[in-house]
Amino acid sequence: MEKKWTTHSSEEKYDNRWINVTEFQVTNPSGTPGIYGKVHFKNKAIGVVPVDADGNTWLVGQFRYTLNEWSWEIPEGGGPLNEDPIEAAKRELKEETGMQANRWSVLLRIHTSNSVTDEEGIVFLAEELTHGESELEETEADLKVWKLPLTQAVKMVANGEITDSMSMAGLLMIARQRGL
Repeated sequence: MEKKWTTHSSEEKYDNRWINVTEFQVTNPSGTPGIYGKVHFKNKAIGVVPVDADGNTWLVGQFRYTLNEWSWEIPEGGGPLNEDPIEAAKRELKEETGMQANRWSVLLRIHTSNSVTDEEGIVFLAEELTHGESELEETEADLKVWKLPLTQAVKMVANGEITDSMSMAGLLMIARQRGL
């Protein structure tokens, strides 16, 4: 039998155009009163693993303010909750790498940190790629794009060089599908 949480009250603590933070007064499943915080994301997390016919992929690297460190990742960003996620994926791939893809498929759906947030992510595989000019946002001025063999990107996950959850999940899913 499923034990339930009881919510007694809630109070918004913070709100901006990307997130909302709410604190809840609760009774947990064991019957103990307490508080619970929830971060609500106002966009879906969208990730893209581009793969060409030769088995290469592209990572994007940038300084992540929240981590205070450089991070190699798949192309990713946010898509409005009411937008078809594939449209956001196409936009993110073009924006960050300049590429477009003729073939798209969903690799996976992920909850990025379900103990504190309701953020849902969708990772796509993009194939049959064509190249063009990127259209970076102002926060991506230091973004670097790196073409490398897909097998090398998967090794970077295994070695702890890629730690972004959506990148790890997407790359490992492709590795599993392709027997890498």
